[in-house]
Amino acid sequence: MTLPPVFQDWFARQGWQPHPHQLALLGAVGDSLLIAPTGGGKTLAGFLPSLVDLRDGAARRGAVHTLYVSPLKALTADIGRNLARPIADLDLPVRVEDRTGDTSHSARQRQRADPPHILLTTPESLALLLSYEDAPRIFAGLQRVIIDELHALAESKRGDQLVLQIARLQSLNPALRRIGLSATVENPPALARFL
Repeated sequence: MTLPPVFQDWFARQGWQPHPHQLALLGAVGDSLLIAPTGGGKTLAGFLPSLVDLRDGAARRGAVHTLYVSPLKALTADIGRNLARPIADLDLPVRVEDRTGDTSHSARQRQRADPPHILLTTPESLALLLSYEDAPRIFAGLQRVIIDELHALAESKRGDQLVLQIARLQSLNPALRRIGLSATVENPPALARFL
């Protein structure tokens, strides 16, 4: 898959060139692991396939299209702000919301009734979401799970919990694709096995 012209134009207006790993994830057909230093465009690479899909009308109303999981709830807020820019600049019909321990009760209720296209969360909040009886409806249209800071979750109790959650999501949608994002690590094959 190539970067659609509207996205190419957006990169050019920012004075940027797409990184090779951003284009590679755009065309990836299976699960992917991206290991790169901070500031290397990993996060945008992870979300770019979803933004292209959602621009092309792949969103299913009432179901999450892309789930972003981070071990840090503060990171979900940062990612939401970072995604707001391309979504606004490209006038994409995409709603992004976060779901953490800080999310208000009314927002949580609304998200269950009308889930956003992209949901940013933590393993603990995802566990709660998956415990609801309407979880199959909420995640019926799920296409991608982006796991950020994968190195911080691997080989931990939180990581074990996340593996079970991803297995549950995969049972709801067998075509689900996993994208792992990580800083530079000593043993990339071990991280790939975890993903």
